[in-house]
Amino acid sequence: MRRLAVVMAGSALMLACGAGTDVPRTVLSSVTPGSPARIRASSFDAVASGWRTDFTRAAVSGAEFMSGGPGKDGIPAIDRPKFVSVDDATFVDDREPVLTLDVNGDPRAYPVQILIWHELVNDVVGGKPVAVSYCPLCNSSVVFDRTVQGRLLDFGVSGLLRNSDLVMYDRQTESWWQQITGEAVVGAFTGVHLDVLASNTISFADFRAAHPEGKVLSRDTGFSRDYGRTPYQSYDAGGGRPFLFAGKLDERLDPVDRVVTVQFDAEAVAYPFSRLVDHAVVNDTAGGEPIVVFYRKGTVSPLDRSNIRDSRDVGSAVVFSRTLDGKLLTFQANGDEFHDVDTGSLWDITGVARSGPLAGKSLKQANHTTSFWFAWAAFRPETRIWQP
Repeated sequence: MRRLAVVMAGSALMLACGAGTDVPRTVLSSVTPGSPARIRASSFDAVASGWRTDFTRAAVSGAEFMSGGPGKDGIPAIDRPKFVSVDDATFVDDREPVLTLDVNGDPRAYPVQILIWHELVNDVVGGKPVAVSYCPLCNSSVVFDRTVQGRLLDFGVSGLLRNSDLVMYDRQTESWWQQITGEAVVGAFTGVHLDVLASNTISFADFRAAHPEGKVLSRDTGFSRDYGRTPYQSYDAGGGRPFLFAGKLDERLDPVDRVVTVQFDAEAVAYPFSRLVDHAVVNDTAGGEPIVVFYRKGTVSPLDRSNIRDSRDVGSAVVFSRTLDGKLLTFQANGDEFHDVDTGSLWDITGVARSGPLAGKSLKQANHTTSFWFAWAAFRPETRIWQP
């Protein structure tokens, strides 16, 4: 099964190729540098062709990068996204995963069935320029603020991987950014971190229930792709080394175990879905911050069956602060919902109280990432794994 996954993943990278974007590339004349370079520019000779990147500035060696198959912009980012209402998004099955965010009262859902073919969407949500990212090989979804040091950036897919994770690049300086960490690791912005915006990966049904007025990314992308089907069939079957990953595996979990992770200054913690299945609510403290993890079944894998809507249920998990209006709450599972034992209010998967004394209140979302374990552990090997 793992051999099949590797073959399918390799084919997927080629199938996702397409025309590059036509967004103008203007070199920034002034960039506030991050950490000083410690890497020889010559170490990038094997991967530097066709780039205007400043290879004299780098936090990692060029030997850490490998080609994923398609070249620069071979997997085309979406730069002019179009949206439809939730009622008109009939192409998305209720159980399909969507990456969601709500900026300034502008809730949007990005179906993974589309992101899997493009990996990046440059958008403006609630007046804020954002980069919506998804790496299929790591199953990692992260949303970033595109304004960096007062400058507006837009991002493309480099065609390069590091620890099997998507390497993004900004079209203004062609600095290389690590998707799972949001850090610029090569180029003028080396050492700078993108600001991460709160987002979730949940089922389309849960997004629609929470945001009936929300918008959904349309299949009208300007590209012809087999949306609704995954080119990474059986990739998350488990039991072997992930595709295009040459690093050391952290064997505390299976490499493709799904985890929801949080990173505070003092601590990183991973909550495996395999354990959340039997513990739908986790009241915990991470880096001194009281948090709660909600897990709910009803979201399918985008990396299982060829037709995504036919794939197995892997569920979804989100993380919130347990402090509301200065009071610490404790939560328990209540069927498909969640309730706090302090007031008995019922909460949904998006952290909104739907009934009870706190009805209408919202929990503050903790920035979190959902990914495969091997990918997170490659960048955060010190991570604590939650135990029941």
